[in-house]
Amino acid sequence: MTTARELFDIPDGIAYFNTASVAPTLRAGVAAGAEALRWRAQPWRIAGADWFGGAEERRRLFAGLIGATAEDIALVPATSYGLAVAAANLSAPAGGRVLVLDGEYPSGIYTWRRFAERTGATILTVGRAGGQSWTEAVLEALDAQVAVVSVPQVHWTDGAALDLDRIAGAARAAGAALVVDASQSAGAMPLDVGALRPDFLVSVGYKWLLGPFGLGYLYVAPEHQGGRPLEENWIAREDSQDFARLVEYRDAYQPGARRFDVGARTAFELTPMAVAALRQLTEWTVPGVAGALARVTGRIAEEAARRDLGLPAPRGPHMLGVTVPEAVRDRVVPALEEAGVYVGARGDAIRISPHLHTTDEDVDRLFGALDRVLARR
Repeated sequence: MTTARELFDIPDGIAYFNTASVAPTLRAGVAAGAEALRWRAQPWRIAGADWFGGAEERRRLFAGLIGATAEDIALVPATSYGLAVAAANLSAPAGGRVLVLDGEYPSGIYTWRRFAERTGATILTVGRAGGQSWTEAVLEALDAQVAVVSVPQVHWTDGAALDLDRIAGAARAAGAALVVDASQSAGAMPLDVGALRPDFLVSVGYKWLLGPFGLGYLYVAPEHQGGRPLEENWIAREDSQDFARLVEYRDAYQPGARRFDVGARTAFELTPMAVAALRQLTEWTVPGVAGALARVTGRIAEEAARRDLGLPAPRGPHMLGVTVPEAVRDRVVPALEEAGVYVGARGDAIRISPHLHTTDEDVDRLFGALDRVLARR
């Protein structure tokens, strides 16, 4: 797979390496959103089936990217919502532990702190010893006291990778639930929930899934699909398609994980944008995207190593954190932006996250600007 810059609205002279923060919108997504706004402006054009059709296509397309079925997917607005669903439907004994990574994304930490308050569990924060991988650190800490393992596929600050297959096996052996935050990997790294068998997996839609804000996804394992949702909304109930009978209140829900859908999931204005992005990812395939991005980040890693800049290992194929000297760290991002280069600063790393819009010229621009900063130490 080659670059596809023409599919994105990125001007010449801009080198955008911050997909891990907010992905650029595909031109197809912009067109779909514009048409959706025109359609929404004339609500008499909205039919009853339209309340369901786009949401179901979005559910089905995301499921296909992670090896799930549509029945396994709930439509959620954010990582925090999906993690809250997971926490509400899991338990831990008093004195049990919730295993999280040091420096993990705040939404998860806050969720599990509240879970610990409710259950009497404690938070076990896993750090790495010198030279240790995240996988090694997790496996070393995972024992029979751990009730929940909550980890990503890559660390959000620098792309350092975790071996989820090994961690999932160890969690099952310990009797612990596995919750995965795939916000920094879904759409850019292969995921197969059928093989992995997590209890819950959540992802936002506006990063590596190339969609709009507010439309995220939650995988719910079949054994949890009879659980309690965070809210009770009309559209998640059985036969909600029959508008004439909505006040014949029903206890039964729509099948599968749909009971966990957020209210207003239809999102007339945004859903077509998400669908356009998911269709494109399906056409590219996730392994195809991962392979293409691995070539880009491989070159970036080589250039960084030539300059003796620190890199994570092992790492995901699509993003990496470059450790720059502390003396220039605060100046790097502003200096790069002046040169038309956009990266993210997360923790101690300058996080570099390209996508298929990235060209060789973008990488040249990145290191040309970085060299100028490093020369002023």
